[in-house]
Amino acid sequence: MKEYGWIDAGECLTIADKNEVWHFEIVGSGKGNKGAVWVAQRVPDDHISVNANASTIKEIDTADKDYFMYSDNIFQVALDSGWWDGKQAFRFCYAYAPDSRALLAARRREWRVFDLLAPSLKLDPNMENYPFSIKPDSLVSLEKMMTVFKDYYEGTEYDLRKNITVKGDSGKMVISPLANPFMSVDELKLHKVNGGWHALGERNIAVRFTMYATLIQCRNWLPDEIGGVVWFALDNVASSVYVPIYCSVTDLPAAYKTDGRVTGFSRDAAWWAFNRLGTLAAQRWGTFRYEIDKTWIPFEKNLLSNQAVIEKQALQLYNPKKPANTIKFLTNYTDEWCKKAINTAWDLGDYIWTKYDGYW
Repeated sequence: MKEYGWIDAGECLTIADKNEVWHFEIVGSGKGNKGAVWVAQRVPDDHISVNANASTIKEIDTADKDYFMYSDNIFQVALDSGWWDGKQAFRFCYAYAPDSRALLAARRREWRVFDLLAPSLKLDPNMENYPFSIKPDSLVSLEKMMTVFKDYYEGTEYDLRKNITVKGDSGKMVISPLANPFMSVDELKLHKVNGGWHALGERNIAVRFTMYATLIQCRNWLPDEIGGVVWFALDNVASSVYVPIYCSVTDLPAAYKTDGRVTGFSRDAAWWAFNRLGTLAAQRWGTFRYEIDKTWIPFEKNLLSNQAVIEKQALQLYNPKKPANTIKFLTNYTDEWCKKAINTAWDLGDYIWTKYDGYW
C-alpha cells in the first residue's frame, strides 16, 4: 500500500489461513496523499466475527501484536485530518468510517448472525455497536453456517414480508404467499417497505442481488490438497445450494467457467440456472420455498454426509511427493457435484414453471 496506494472507497475484508482469521479494513490516506490507512484484528480461535460491509474495528491494542496490525500512519492521518482529537480513545471505525456505523443494513445483519449463533447473549437488535467478536453458544457446524447465510429474518419483526398479509384458511391474517423477502425496488415501493439494496433500510443476510457466495474451510490437520475447500453457491443462497470445490482441483465444468452476465441468458452458464430459479421462486415465495427446500435440503445433507467418506478416500490415495491421484480424485468429485447442482437447478426451475402455471 505504501508503494502503490489505495484509490477506492473504504473496504473490509476477511483474511484466513489454516491457523488464523483476521478482519482487515482499509481506507485512503487523504486527498493528495499516497498510500493507505489500514488496520487488522485477529478473531479469537473460539469466536465468531461478522463482516457486514461496515467498519467494525474500534480500539486498537498497540501492544498486542498477536491480535492487531496497522499502518504506521493510522493515528497521524486521523489527527491531521481532524477526525480524532488525540484526547478521546481512538476508535478506528469512528475516526475513518463513522457513517458506516449508522448503516441499518449492516448493523442488523451483525445482530442477526450473533443472535442466531449466540442467542443467550440476548443482544439488542437496535444497538449501534456490537462486540468485535463473540463466543457462540455451541460449536458452529458447516450446516449451521449454510442456514445462517440463507437467513432473511423470518420469525422476527424485521422480516420484510410481515405487513403483506391476506386472510388465511383459519380466518386469521397471515403473510401472503405472494410476499417475498427479496423484493425489487418497485415491489418495495408498492408495499411501502423500508428495505432492499439501499443501506438505510433493512437488508437480509440472503439477498436477491448476490452473484455468488462462499463458505471456506481452511483445515490445518489435513494436507492442503484436501484441507482447503470452498463451498460455492451461485445467486441468492436462499434459493440456491452450496457445492464443494476443493482448492486443489485442476478444472471445473464449462458451465461454471461461463460468465452469464456477459453472455446473457444461456443454458451453458451455471449462474443462469440458479438465477432463473431464484427469480421464479420469488414470484410466490410462500409456496415455492417449500419446493426449493424439498429439493435442496436433501441435496446438501447428502453432500455433508459424503464429505468425511470422500476425504477418507482422498487421504488413502494421498502421497505428499506425488499428490496427482488425490487431486484427480477431488477434481472428479467436484466436477460431478457441480454438474448435479446445475442440472437439478434447471429441473427444479422447469418443475416450478410448469406445475404452477397460473392456477396456484
